[in-house]
Amino acid sequence: MQKKKIKVLFRLRSMEMGGVQKVILDLLNNLSKDKFEFTLLLNLYQGELRNDIPKNVKLLYLTKGKEDFSKNPLLKKIQLAFRLLKLYLYKKFPSFQLKEKYDIEVASSYSEYDMTLNSSNKNSKKIAWFHSEVTYERLRSKSWDYIKKMKKFDYVVFCANQIRNLIEEKYGITFSNSSVIYNAVHVDEIKKKAEEYNVDYGKLKKPIFCSIGRLHSRKGYEILVNVHARLINENYIHSIVIVGDGEEMDRLKKQVIALKVEKTFKLLGTKLNPYPYLKAADYFVLPTKSEAYPLVINEALALEKPIISTRVGGIPEMIDNNINGLLVNCNEEEIYQGMKKFIQNSKFVDDIKRNLEKPEEKFNPDSIYQEVEELLLQLLN
Repeated sequence: MQKKKIKVLFRLRSMEMGGVQKVILDLLNNLSKDKFEFTLLLNLYQGELRNDIPKNVKLLYLTKGKEDFSKNPLLKKIQLAFRLLKLYLYKKFPSFQLKEKYDIEVASSYSEYDMTLNSSNKNSKKIAWFHSEVTYERLRSKSWDYIKKMKKFDYVVFCANQIRNLIEEKYGITFSNSSVIYNAVHVDEIKKKAEEYNVDYGKLKKPIFCSIGRLHSRKGYEILVNVHARLINENYIHSIVIVGDGEEMDRLKKQVIALKVEKTFKLLGTKLNPYPYLKAADYFVLPTKSEAYPLVINEALALEKPIISTRVGGIPEMIDNNINGLLVNCNEEEIYQGMKKFIQNSKFVDDIKRNLEKPEEKFNPDSIYQEVEELLLQLLN
């Protein structure tokens, strides 16, 4: 007689391009379908990754996404207002969200904590996944609220040791029912996707620094524009390309124009497959002010790209400073000195490249899936 499958619900705000979305998609694709029956519940059915949801995963959503809205401006405003009302009612009356019962509910990020804790499934085991960094100034005021909510969950998963340690040091809070589970990396898959098409950077001056990320104020791209302009003005020839989109796009474009670096600093927008752009570049740079355990660092390591990154969140757990990358503090001077070192010191870069060889030996995604499956099974036992 076949054992009854464990019903697991993953909650997520939307499928807009982001590290958390990619982590959840990876788990849904690779966790055992013999042991578990998976459902994905989205607040908004929108985003570039919504077509990547596995077909054998049941999909639920509270309301439609912007892709399904009318092109008529007036009708679109009415639809947006109706969507806001609908989300408000679902938050106010969470019992209307779910008709089925689930054994385990997973809040994939802090934006789903409230809805998961207030779920109509009172008897389900609840997991909080924490992918955020608590020291970033703009998140600091909210961090205590998130931590208090996390204490109400049956179990907490942290994406990096550093994140858990920071909470313990800063707030004096420990989570006895918790563990650290790193994000899985598929080196062969990343390399294969990097070969899907060729990227020609044309007349862009080498070396080319690439960065991939959402254009948000906490990503530090305004610092990178300033550093780039300073290096160019001092005749350190190079170019920078940013793959990603977000609310800072217009402001960054204006900054690029104001500093007269339009020919060497390129904002390319979102790409569903950004790996060919990274493969065609010489280096990877991440000037972020706040991060947890960014997938993009491991993706750059998989493609054997020398990295300059700020030492925030769990990044020091991913990069051995001066061995397989360079860690700097998040300020203009240190990022400037780091990029100048890459441009000037070819021996330093060659040493890093040698330490990046055979990345598949450093990553084992199967052990991560086994960790997650064991956690789900143990939680019910």
